[in-house]
Amino acid sequence: MDDLYRENLLDHYKHPRHYGPLADATISLEGQNPLCGDHVHLHVRLDEARERIEEIRFEARACTICTAATSMLTELVDEDPSVAHVAAIERPEIEEAIGIPLSPTRLKCALLGLGTLKVALHRAAGTPLPAAWVGSEEIEWGA
Repeated sequence: MDDLYRENLLDHYKHPRHYGPLADATISLEGQNPLCGDHVHLHVRLDEARERIEEIRFEARACTICTAATSMLTELVDEDPSVAHVAAIERPEIEEAIGIPLSPTRLKCALLGLGTLKVALHRAAGTPLPAAWVGSEEIEWGA
C-alpha cells in the first residue's frame, strides 16, 4: 500500500494540480519554511461574497513532500470550495492524503501549503489570526 501512496505523491510532485500564477487573484500569499528552504506562493480568487473559492493556484520552490501536499490540498479545495470548509481542513486530512508516515520535519513541509492558505483566507476576511500562529518563527508569510 505504501508503494501506491508513494506513486501518488510522486505524481503530484511531477504533475502538480492547479500549478501556476493566477492574474486575477483576490489574495496571493507566500509561505516559507526557513528550516528547509521551501517556498509556496498561493493565489486564491474568491467569489464576490468571499464565501467560495472560485479558483486556487500555487507556485512552489519546494521539496517533493511540500509540492505534492500543496497539490493535494488544491484537490481538497475542489471537492468543497466553500471558505468555511477549507478553513476547517486540518493536519489529519493532509496526512491522510499523503498516506505515508512523515517525520516531524517532513510534516512541516507537508503543512506549509495548508498554513499559507489559512493565513490567506484570514487576511481576505479581515479576521485576526489564531493566537498560536502569531509570531511563528518556523513559518514566515509575506505578500
